[in-house]
Amino acid sequence: MSEPLKITILEGDETGQELLEQAIRVLDRGVIGLSLELERFDLSLANRRATANQVVIDAAAAMRASGFGIKAATVTPEGADDVGSPNRILREQVDGKVIIRTGRRIPGVTPVAGVHFPISIVRMAVEDAYGAKQWREGDAGAADEVAYRTEHVTRSTCRAVSEYAFRTARAMGARVYGGPKWTVSPVYEGMLKEEMDAAAARHPEIPYQPVLIDATYAGLVGGAADAPLVVPALNRDGDCLSDLVLPMFGSIAGAESVLLAFDDAYDTQVAMAEAPHGTAPALQGKDIANPMAMLLACGAVLRHAAERGHEGAETASRAIYEAVLEAIASGTKTPDLGGDAGTTAFTDDVIARVRTKLDVWSTLGSGA
Repeated sequence: MSEPLKITILEGDETGQELLEQAIRVLDRGVIGLSLELERFDLSLANRRATANQVVIDAAAAMRASGFGIKAATVTPEGADDVGSPNRILREQVDGKVIIRTGRRIPGVTPVAGVHFPISIVRMAVEDAYGAKQWREGDAGAADEVAYRTEHVTRSTCRAVSEYAFRTARAMGARVYGGPKWTVSPVYEGMLKEEMDAAAARHPEIPYQPVLIDATYAGLVGGAADAPLVVPALNRDGDCLSDLVLPMFGSIAGAESVLLAFDDAYDTQVAMAEAPHGTAPALQGKDIANPMAMLLACGAVLRHAAERGHEGAETASRAIYEAVLEAIASGTKTPDLGGDAGTTAFTDDVIARVRTKLDVWSTLGSGA
């Protein structure tokens, strides 16, 4: 018997934790037929404070060992002397380089600006504006007070974003579109553009259309997405782009977010999937939040497990993706998508569909 597939589960806060608990129901062996070992870490704000973030470091170490993680949304406190962002610590500890978020059409939901083809945002997971040194000089509140920020990007991160963008475009049948503001910032933002150009030279079969970041925004809502797109981006640009693109397809809860760490050949070593939205405290305890992104996060981790050779993971991943989209197409929608299904009811529907698909595929002797 093969060893169980180990997945690191990173628990969170408020509605984020509720959605995690619902989503991982789909990973039960009785649903997907796989033997999994789910190792849990409590990343709630209270426990991060109690352990001075040691639990985050321990979770990252476990995730480096397992290679796979599923994370609930967590609260990041505002105070400079508080525990800060667990996401930043996790990304640094696992050497995560890329975050990918793919907006895709949700059946039965009308997209914005006539967008129908998938759009993947491939952004830096570290560096850039996040973690930059910041300070002010001059008298506080005075008209001549000056604020400064020292940002940096490394060529290795620019190269990882660019290379993964082109590999993703090949898999999607997409073109690589967009880029930073390299004309205004040829030294800093120009480094990403240089690596995009170099990746384009390595992958001449992939359509490539570099566009300045401001024109990228305009193009996304103005008709440029007339085919599948992959958009490589700096860290903050990518954060903003994904918050634009996902709602264009109906809901920010409509797609998963995946953090990736690579080896020197850009093969994935760690894949941590999560929902791209926050903890939604106003929805806590009401059983109305959309679990779609967290369910797809489970499917995404299994897809990456399949790439690492875990038997049955590809079939289970496909079943989850199809079941989520079919549930919505059949009319099972949470309120954010114009329906009245609750979190539990939506998850129940998806689980039933996953079981049926795997049963039928087994009967037919076919899989993903």
